[in-house]
Amino acid sequence: MNEKHDGELMELVNRKHRPALEELYNRYIKLVYSFVIKFTNGNEEKAKEIIQLVFLRLWTTNSCYDPEKGHFVNWLLTIARNICIDYLRKEKILLQNHQNQMIDIEDPVNEIDQRVNVSEITAAKNELTKPQRKLIDMLYWKGYSLTEIAKLENEPLGTIKNRLHQALKRLKKHLELEDSK
Repeated sequence: MNEKHDGELMELVNRKHRPALEELYNRYIKLVYSFVIKFTNGNEEKAKEIIQLVFLRLWTTNSCYDPEKGHFVNWLLTIARNICIDYLRKEKILLQNHQNQMIDIEDPVNEIDQRVNVSEITAAKNELTKPQRKLIDMLYWKGYSLTEIAKLENEPLGTIKNRLHQALKRLKKHLELEDSK
């Protein structure tokens, strides 16, 4: 198994070959764990649960990893990120139902800087306006949907979508400039 590429292992996993899943787990558990533990702000119990969900998703769905579209590790971390967001959304909904009130997110913590220690991204984020930075943080790191953000910010959904579009354009432009240096 050790000599097989990630794509070959995923093909075997899709055919329910357990040793292939075990090999992927052994290769990537440390990376997935460090990503998830940061996403859960150090909560080990949540991190363990999410990690189980990540590898369970690989096992229970016919995952369609395509090596020509990118590296396996990026694909796996995208799955982990999506599961983290889903998990935190469900947790938030349960908390809201329990407390029967909205969570105040007046000034969200700039968590992307805590998760990604890359000066280029920090510099690119600093090019954004404060509302754009807040939107990026709420959408990508807090896991809110655009509709939820529009309600929380008391602004039309179209305004939020436009702000996101402009923010992503600015980030892309800045990062492209950094890459060309």
